Amino acid sequence: MGSLSRSVPRPGPGVHGGLFRLGQCVPFAIALLVLGIEFSPAHFLYTGPLLTATPALAAVTMGPRGTVAAAAVAMAVSATTATYNHAWGSLQVLTNFLALFLVSGAGFLTSRAVRTRRRNEIDQVRRIATAAQQVILRPVPARLGPVGAAGMYLAAEAGAQIGGDLYEITETRYGVRVIIGDVRGKGLPAVRSAAAVLGAFREASHYEEDLVEVMNHCTAALRRESAVPGAYSEDTLLEGFVTALVAQVSEGPAEEPVVEVVNRGHPPPLVLSRGEVRALTPSSPLPPLWLEDFMTGPPAEAESHPFAVGDRLLLYTDGVIEARDGDDRFFPLAEAMERAAEGTTPADAPRGFLEQLHRRLVLHTRGRLADDAAMLLVDRLER
Repeated sequence: MGSLSRSVPRPGPGVHGGLFRLGQCVPFAIALLVLGIEFSPAHFLYTGPLLTATPALAAVTMGPRGTVAAAAVAMAVSATTATYNHAWGSLQVLTNFLALFLVSGAGFLTSRAVRTRRRNEIDQVRRIATAAQQVILRPVPARLGPVGAAGMYLAAEAGAQIGGDLYEITETRYGVRVIIGDVRGKGLPAVRSAAAVLGAFREASHYEEDLVEVMNHCTAALRRESAVPGAYSEDTLLEGFVTALVAQVSEGPAEEPVVEVVNRGHPPPLVLSRGEVRALTPSSPLPPLWLEDFMTGPPAEAESHPFAVGDRLLLYTDGVIEARDGDDRFFPLAEAMERAAEGTTPADAPRGFLEQLHRRLVLHTRGRLADDAAMLLVDRLER
């Protein structure tokens, strides 16, 4: 299997994370408040109900261990104040300890049940996400006809599996055909668009000889998906275009091996040949799928580029080249490809090559991708 999936966490917990952590401090703040009252002139105030609430509050935000810790602190405060006030053996102290014990036990059992239920729900969501990923982003075969291949999906959100980035590689009677794309937008609408484009490519690539027609089928599928009632809101329709690139590697004459490319607004692929990287920039730029009304140049057509045995073709989404470091500098993908070539051997390529790129990307961003990213590597091999 040549397909890999990675998750890169986003920086910082955000506002909700800060509020959650603040909530975790409340039980211990209450214990300190009670301690302060008991050692102050206001010690005549009855603070038992406040201490009893601490394990209950901890059970909501801190789980079983936090509940036990909060209960231990509350009991320690209660014992300290009872000693200070010489109140051991009184009905009030016994009542406080009994209430603390009961609330702590109930909170502990409740927090364990809630944690178990949440873990089961998360496991179920992950299983569903994994199944969805295998349907939308199928594993990339290590060898198809004259090429070796590997794919990698990099999720910016921790635990995420799929999003608006898409890729696929398949062997047809016309040659090995590849698509990579990036849906403008996020959430379920982006996943629906990605699924529609991939479904059209998987079907059309096997019976349409012209790569442009394959791309046209992807456009038609995207428009059909957008017409489904309730599938998209007005806001998502405005940003639902897809940058996409379709490429084909044919057997062809050995003396003139080429790769044919149709690029619809997608970042140009890079070819690593004899240690140097060149970009396959289209001679006539075309708009993304869904924005055909802005097409003013000549009709779309496939462009051919040299792709000899030993060359390496990298297709990627803009999440890779737009990844920034601490100084707000973009990831130098072409330079990273040249350096990764020095650290890999034919035995572990192309999967090992993508692993090298992934490590360099993580080092560049310090594990903080701002957007999902996908990479698909195609090696031209001897038949």
